[in-house]
Amino acid sequence: MGVIKVENLKLTYGTGTSFEKTALSDVSFEIEKGEFVGVIGHTGSGKSTLVQLLNGLLKPTEGKVFLNGKDIWAEPKKIREVRFKVGMVFQYPEYQLFEETVEKDIAFGPKNMGLPEEEIRERVRSAAEFVGLKEELMKKSPFDLSGGEKRRAAIAGVIAMDPDVLILDEPTAGLDPLGRDALLSQIRSYHQVRKNTVMLVSHSMEDIARIADRILVMNKGKKEMLDTASAVFSKGEELEKMGLRVPQITKLMMLLRGQGIPVSTDILTVEQGFSEIVSQLSV
Repeated sequence: MGVIKVENLKLTYGTGTSFEKTALSDVSFEIEKGEFVGVIGHTGSGKSTLVQLLNGLLKPTEGKVFLNGKDIWAEPKKIREVRFKVGMVFQYPEYQLFEETVEKDIAFGPKNMGLPEEEIRERVRSAAEFVGLKEELMKKSPFDLSGGEKRRAAIAGVIAMDPDVLILDEPTAGLDPLGRDALLSQIRSYHQVRKNTVMLVSHSMEDIARIADRILVMNKGKKEMLDTASAVFSKGEELEKMGLRVPQITKLMMLLRGQGIPVSTDILTVEQGFSEIVSQLSV
């Protein structure tokens, strides 16, 4: 069994009222330990609702969520422990900062886990290093940091808990291109070193294509696909019907192929596209 498994998940708001709405319906899938999974879908597709079900912030109306083979709601009084193991980084996580110093903010989660002081200090140091926060910033107020630094500090606070699964909901929202690329690189480095499971929710097909092992596609509250990036983005017409698109470089390769140029359409990043075009020019 994978690290995360969901069976027939359903979530309905306002049950029995005139405002009743089903946000998720009959969603089932399994995520293996150590995978990097991208989650995509149109606005209102159920992406954010789904990931909040995975760490117990929301309780399903029907169905089950398993973490390492155990139903997370089997013992409701222990749901807090699940949230230490499935760490959640919300969109604009810098709004979660509240402590006097950056160091104390990052340490908040590990302290609540009841860890010894020495281990807390090591986790804070390691998490700050992963996200690229300089040591001189640790004694500063988090509110004195730049926007990008605040974002990294908030993410470090979740990483410091060393969760089995790290979920990031639009972590690059509002960042400039350089800031976005730097943060994604740090997230990828974290995944490669820690070898835990990461789920990244994003509207950017380019970001998902270059970083995810598999992609979960949500559509109107249902799981539409869960497959490798190349397999998902090969279904461009289906994605467009859902209000999504393939990465721009993939679309360019498809257009070139349509013009009779024998390039591969299994291209997901600009770097891959450059190499493919150069190889065709040298033929």
